Parts: sequence; structure tokens; C-alpha cells
Amino acid sequence: MKTVEERIAELKIVPVVKLERTEDALPLASALIEGGIPAAEITFRTACAEESIRAVAKKYPDMLVGAGTVLNRTQAETAVAAGAKFIVSPGYDPETVQWCLGAGVPVFPGCVTASEVQRALAAGLTVLKFFPAEASGGLKAIQALSAPFGQVRWMPTGGIGLGNLTEYLAFPKIIACGGSYMVKAEDIRAKNWQKITDICRKTIERIHSAGASAAADPCRFEIVHVGINSDSAAQAEETVNTICALFGFPKKDGEKSLFVNGQIEVMKSNFRGKNGHIAVGTNDVQAAKDYLESKGAAFDASTENRDAQGKLLSVYLKNEIGGFAFHLVRKNG
Repeated sequence: MKTVEERIAELKIVPVVKLERTEDALPLASALIEGGIPAAEITFRTACAEESIRAVAKKYPDMLVGAGTVLNRTQAETAVAAGAKFIVSPGYDPETVQWCLGAGVPVFPGCVTASEVQRALAAGLTVLKFFPAEASGGLKAIQALSAPFGQVRWMPTGGIGLGNLTEYLAFPKIIACGGSYMVKAEDIRAKNWQKITDICRKTIERIHSAGASAAADPCRFEIVHVGINSDSAAQAEETVNTICALFGFPKKDGEKSLFVNGQIEVMKSNFRGKNGHIAVGTNDVQAAKDYLESKGAAFDASTENRDAQGKLLSVYLKNEIGGFAFHLVRKNG
């Protein structure tokens, strides 16, 4: 089972939610899930925080719901009793941190100075919130703190939106960002659930866009090659020769297939998929698999290929798409 930190790192974004009415909790949670972000940090800035957390945790037990703006131990205990899976504080409160550690609850206190970071490290914490991010120096401040505190990973929150999200995520010491831009108070009050879902989808697209760096987005996808099935080696040879003669592409022979220009693989027999297979490259196959599973995709575990260290190199989706089997492959592997 993945830890809370691992799930946050996979999502790369945690919506910071302020709810004024408990009745809005479930439709908002549904909008976030539909938008591809099954997580919410429900802040203790309003009286309905406890009941909102309880409602979401009961209705959507797989959703990563936590409590934010937790100022003391009492609030932390209340939030966890309601179903919060993690605690976030704007600053460092020793009593709250110690209670969470003792209760086995992940806690992410806000730390923006070297002294605060040292206190957190002394308590055994290595994942910290950086708040308010932009007002406290932004990415440059995080990078500066990361020089002496290389073991710390960060979750910056405050002033982060679509315009600077990938810039923050490009720094490898940042595992995720917190943001309220996709869950604005006016949209929640107006019950603009579809708008919230659309912004979430746009956020996911931005995170996983081709413009994001490999460090920011280990799941950056691209088509590596397309496989075409053949009934026999002779048919595969004929197909490849025809393509190469027409377009002047180079041909490479292999034991089970032939390649055209390194991008079209013609199988010497019928292989996976009704029509063939499509290889989708990614910087991190495991991270990409986790991300796609969060969107409802299923994988065939029997097709996993791992290296000597156990790192996942390739794996096939369980279901075909358009008559093609799809598999993830590592770009540099």
C-alpha cells in the first residue's frame, strides 16, 4: 500500500479547500475526482471543516483527504477522528507535530527559515510545507534552503497557480504543490462544479504536458513505436520491404520482428493486440503506471519487465484500444 507521501508525490498537486457549507463537501470532492485530482486539504478556517472531512472520508474512502490550517493538537485530533489522512499546518507547532508522530499520522508543518527546518529535522520530519511560498521568496528561497538541507523535500503553497506550477515542480526537491486556484470560494458558493473539474483537468494536462521537464513530469508521454502484426515472417518481410522501398526508410532485422526507421515494428507473427501494439515512452514507467491507474486504467501484471534492481521497464495495459495493445516503456531503457 502506498504511503500518503507517495500518493501526494504521484499527484504533484493538492487542492487547498475552504468550505463554508458542509453540503458542498461531497459535490466538490466528486468534481475533484472527476478532474483527475482525488485529493483535498480541507482547511480548519471554517466551522464546517470537521463535518466536511467526515462526509468526504465516508463517501470516498479512497480519496486522499487531509486537514489544513491546523493550529494545535486539539484540531489535529479532531481532524484525524473525522477521517483526515494527513495534517498540514501553516507553521511549526511542536505539540501538534509530536502528537501526529505518536499517532502515526503524516504531518507537514510550514517551515520557511533555517531554524524552523532544523527543528523539523530534529523531530524526524523530512517533508515540509513551504508557506506562504511566493511571499516567502518562492522557488529561489526553496532552492537556497535545499543547499544545506538536501534531505528535505518540499510542498510549497501560497501564490501558486497554472502560470508557475511547472516551474516549481521542475525542482526535484519539490514533491508536490498546494493550490487553491482550482477551488476558488466563489466557484464553490456558485456550485460551479464543472468549472472546478475543468480546471483540475487543465492542471493535470499542464503537469503532464510536453513542455514540462523530465524532473517535473516523470510520466511525460510520447509514442515510441507502432507494432504491426503479421501472419508469418514472409508477410512481415513483404510489409517492411514495401514501406522501405516507398519512403527510403532504413530496415533492421530482429529475432521476432523487423523495424522500419526504428519507429515501426512489424512482427513476424501475430503478437499482442488484434491489429498490433503501440509503445508509449515515459521517463518513469512506475510513476506513469501509478498515474494512469489513478485515472482508472488497468495493467496486466504478468507483462511486467524489470531490471536487476527491480525497476519497472515496461508493462502492458490490460485492455486494448482500437484493436491495439498499449504498453509503457522507459525512454532511456
